[in-house]
Amino acid sequence: MTVLELVTKSRSYRRFHEDRAVSLQQLKGLVELARLSPSARNMQPLKFILSHDARKNAAIFSCLAWAGYLKDWPGPEEGERPSAYIIMLGDGSLTKDFGCDHGIAAQSILLGATETGLGGCIIGNIQRDRLRTLLKIPEKYGVLLVIALGVPKEQVVIDEVKEGDIKYWRDTDSVHHVPKRPRAELILKI
Repeated sequence: MTVLELVTKSRSYRRFHEDRAVSLQQLKGLVELARLSPSARNMQPLKFILSHDARKNAAIFSCLAWAGYLKDWPGPEEGERPSAYIIMLGDGSLTKDFGCDHGIAAQSILLGATETGLGGCIIGNIQRDRLRTLLKIPEKYGVLLVIALGVPKEQVVIDEVKEGDIKYWRDTDSVHHVPKRPRAELILKI
């Protein structure tokens, strides 16, 4: 796949084939992509918690909010939940400013997941204190993001923004639509 194809196919998937496992080896491979990604001042302050265990996954799932624009949808049902997670932490003993490192690393992880037939969703709406308690995460680590991973069970398509409405939505066939602004609107002629 070309980079354009990877980026186009790498969507925020929110429903998965929960019964299709993601191995620890696959998760470690995705963290390797994050490890090799650029880091501000080369501080490399990110740490990762990996989960592909059903019980640990359930604890993580209980701390997440799934789709802000889909007000009547509480998140994936049993059987459609992620089969793995990568929790991204910032090591406060190295720096207090994580800049955009976690965004860069998350994109690398999602592109790697897409290349291998997986899909994912970067989640920032997290009950951080609850997650810290459930997983016994030491205080020196800030909870930055959770990346849900698995084999996608939904179709996600890109639409053009109409009348300025950027909210994603699902049609009657449960196809997830993501409006994107046209390129001409993004490039300023200054």
